[in-house]
Amino acid sequence: MAILGWILIILLFAVGMLGAIFPILPGALAIFGAFFVYGLFFSFEPFGFWFWLIQSAIVIAITIADYLVSAFGVKKFGGSKASVWGSTIGLLLGPFVIPAFGLILGPFIGAVLGELIHGSNLKHSAQVGVGSVLGFFSSVVVKVVLQLLMIILFIIWI
Repeated sequence: MAILGWILIILLFAVGMLGAIFPILPGALAIFGAFFVYGLFFSFEPFGFWFWLIQSAIVIAITIADYLVSAFGVKKFGGSKASVWGSTIGLLLGPFVIPAFGLILGPFIGAVLGELIHGSNLKHSAQVGVGSVLGFFSSVVVKVVLQLLMIILFIIWI
C-alpha cells in the first residue's frame, strides 16, 4: 500500500506541475490533493496548523497571481478588458483548437481579436497579443516556482 500511496502522490505532483502550463489541469489543487493522499496512506501527523496555513496561502497566491500576471502582460502593452477576456478564452480554447501551438497562439489570437473588437488598429492589437503571450509565460514561471515551493515544503515537513 505504501508504494501505491507514493505513486499517487508523485502522479498528483506531476499533474500539478503540468497544470502550471496547461490551464485545463488542476495545478496547485492537484499538489494540495497529494498532501491528503499522504495523510490517508501514511499519516496526517506531520502536518500541523502552520503546514496547512502556508500551503493554503500558496494555493490562494497561485490562483490570484495566475490571473493578475497574465492580465498585467496584456495591460502593460496597452490592452483593454476585451483583450484580457480574449486572451483568457484563447488560453483555454487554444490547445483544443490548435493542438500543437494552441498554448501560444490561443492567448495571442484571443487578445488580438478582443482588442480589434474593442476598436484598436491591427498594429496595436498585435502588440497586445504579444503582451498576452509574455504574460502567460510570466504566469507559468510564477506558478512553477510556487508549486515547487509547495512540494519542497511538503518534503521538508515529512
